[in-house]
Amino acid sequence: MRESLFIGTPDYKHTTVQPLGILLVNLGTPDAPTKEALRPYLKQFLSDPRVIEYNRVAWWLILRLFIMPFRPQRSAELYKKIWMKEGSPLLVYSRRQFEKLKSNLSKSLSVPFEIELGMRIGSPSLETALENLRKKNVKQLLVVPMFPQYSSTTTGTAFDAVSDVLKKWRWIPEFRMVTTYHDEPGYIQALANSVRESWATKGKPEKLVISFHGMPKRYFLDGDPYFCLCQKTGRLLCEALGLKDGEALITFQSLFGREEWLKPYTDETLKSLASSGVKKVDVICPAFTADCLETLEEIEEGSKEIFLHAGGKEFHYIPALNDRDDFISSLETVIHRNIRGWVDENAQDVPEEVQRREQRAQKIKQNGF
Repeated sequence: MRESLFIGTPDYKHTTVQPLGILLVNLGTPDAPTKEALRPYLKQFLSDPRVIEYNRVAWWLILRLFIMPFRPQRSAELYKKIWMKEGSPLLVYSRRQFEKLKSNLSKSLSVPFEIELGMRIGSPSLETALENLRKKNVKQLLVVPMFPQYSSTTTGTAFDAVSDVLKKWRWIPEFRMVTTYHDEPGYIQALANSVRESWATKGKPEKLVISFHGMPKRYFLDGDPYFCLCQKTGRLLCEALGLKDGEALITFQSLFGREEWLKPYTDETLKSLASSGVKKVDVICPAFTADCLETLEEIEEGSKEIFLHAGGKEFHYIPALNDRDDFISSLETVIHRNIRGWVDENAQDVPEEVQRREQRAQKIKQNGF
């Protein structure tokens, strides 16, 4: 029996609707807050050469001998602190984002579409999401990573993962990918709205700390634009809030390893602020579109403890945008902008012409190739 090297659709019919495909991508999460679930999750994450740019042989030894024997258990304990009844916060909020966006697009798109949610690591997997789109005959695919600021370590890894799946397909769809929306007006406005709402109930702090996920400094020096994109997001947020110089600070969190990362570091900044007499701070994390371990445990719990222990009196974490309506609307705008041309082209596929194509195809099959 002949075995095909690529995944195809041998029973394809020209009358089959070719919907626009939209794929939302996030990093992913372990399936449970247990050592057993964290082990494959961390191994896949830390084995990605875009995440850890290091000599592969040396890193393999470090990962196997010094990290994997201990980190899964420690990470599992942290995940237990934030785990929700419905599951991991990142997955819970990602699903809510997906459902709201799907509902919005059903009202604003004039063509058939299919939307899927896929995680680079864990479930629902990118492979499953893309296979669902393939089975629905998607021939135009827009990938929307849930990372507003481009980085090789996030958006870049999403591109790799999607490409690894698509290269197994016989019929590759037209492909577009949103790489960054760090300065999207709707996204900035949603951030500003979330801050104002917090201030309306808890009062304005002395300092607003705008904390982004960090990365090794050498990645930036080698050409990764993430640092610059974070700076612009922070600046636009301050402008939207009407903040004066010195009322907000841009910092970087989630350090890993011993080398120098992007500075200033969030925890060191909070210590310094408290030591200098600042009593009240708010922290917002614009790089995270859904609350997760790095926001709920590291910032809301860990950074708060650091600030209060250093002499601060009041600390508030402003939640990620999650499924806020204004943020979902901004994503909808990004999608509409990136499918220009596709929508017009699809709209020209009238039923009569589609039927004629199928009739011609069947006639050719009957007469032989």
